[in-house]
Amino acid sequence: MKTVIAGAGPTGLLLAGDLAAAGADVTVLERRAGESNLTRAFAVHARTLEQFDARGLADEVIATGTKVTRLRLFGHVSVDLGALPSRFDYVLITPQYNVERVLEERALKAGARIVRGTAVTGLRQDEDGVHIETDQGSYAADYLVGADGARSGVRQALGLDFPGRSAVRSLMLADVRMSDPPADAITVNAVGSAFAFIAPFGDGWYRVFAWDRGHQVADDTPLDLAEVRATVRAAFGTDFGMGECRWLSRFHSDERQVARYRTGRVFLAGDAAHVHSPAGGQGMNTGLQDAANLSWKLAAAGAGWAPEGLLDTYHTERHAVGKLVLRSSDGLIRLALLQSRAARLGRDVLANLALHLPPAQRALTGTVSGIGIDYPHAPRQADIALGDKRLYELLREGRHVLLSPQPPRGYSDRLVHVPYADCVLVRPDGYTAWNGTHGDLAVAVRTHLGDSR
Repeated sequence: MKTVIAGAGPTGLLLAGDLAAAGADVTVLERRAGESNLTRAFAVHARTLEQFDARGLADEVIATGTKVTRLRLFGHVSVDLGALPSRFDYVLITPQYNVERVLEERALKAGARIVRGTAVTGLRQDEDGVHIETDQGSYAADYLVGADGARSGVRQALGLDFPGRSAVRSLMLADVRMSDPPADAITVNAVGSAFAFIAPFGDGWYRVFAWDRGHQVADDTPLDLAEVRATVRAAFGTDFGMGECRWLSRFHSDERQVARYRTGRVFLAGDAAHVHSPAGGQGMNTGLQDAANLSWKLAAAGAGWAPEGLLDTYHTERHAVGKLVLRSSDGLIRLALLQSRAARLGRDVLANLALHLPPAQRALTGTVSGIGIDYPHAPRQADIALGDKRLYELLREGRHVLLSPQPPRGYSDRLVHVPYADCVLVRPDGYTAWNGTHGDLAVAVRTHLGDSR
């Protein structure tokens, strides 16, 4: 199976690594000619770390960052992640380029090719494949995945609208060093018209988001560090000794989602399919979950055993999650940017009261971390010990894991069997495809894994 992936960000690289490891011929087209280590994302949530664990990558990614067990949302409101039902009961603060480096090394080692300085400009498809036009030539593939960001060339070539709105305008972004940095790993506050957020990269640099309600200008308006300093001082009473600066930028945060994640042999994932506010740090994580959902389904199609309709479940499962993340991030950013002191005080009081209720805390931490997000017919499967290995270690083979008293015949190419008293079939992305009785096992396996060989 030949697959072309547009975009060498985290979403495209995870997908490339999975497909190449499954034996697919994978080419990644990246519009950037060179690599950039200046990126906006820096939070890796628990469910994403579980996906990395299922690929043997979690420890390497964790070593690059800082673990934060409390996530500050706004004002004095924070949530404790220590109760998450996961081995990764925290959010990892690490810049996106560390995640990309680990995923790129894996993809290249598995045999994927990355072609830089190449952007998709057009496509046509039929029942046999996809013909892809780029500014550097053409490619033919069985499937094409657009993971090429908010300005996706693949989405534009499909002629799909990207409906939505701008959630926050004129955000200032800076990477700086500080002589007197804040003590907390994540520091956030809003006072009057000023809002600021600070997080460490772990290498002496700090990422600063700043926003001034009274100074909303176009993205291309020149920005200097003095303006960032002034906004941070207004929010915190200090600029923490901001000194050397390696990056300054203005941007606006959109909330948009494409109506269809699949059009024939072409799929959209990550920011090409959905964008939303940075509140909660869910952007990169949602894209990585898209890739984890899609990769094994494409691999099954390439191997010839995918049950009818399997590829369609990518849209039905992930579009609903994208919509949920848009709603939750929109709510968080609106609460964070409340204007009046009275409104912010009321928000903090009510939020703290609500977060003392276990169901409310579980709902919030589960949504933001991804741990509480299930699919309609496939709930998340928690990691469990199975003899001398854990379930997520067994998922590293990229196949389904079947727990049952006896294995079915003819499916060794598609599943790993573990003797177990109960019957549970776990998908390669760590969600439960089926659980039931041994008498129903043959039908269940054939339904989810196709005919035996």
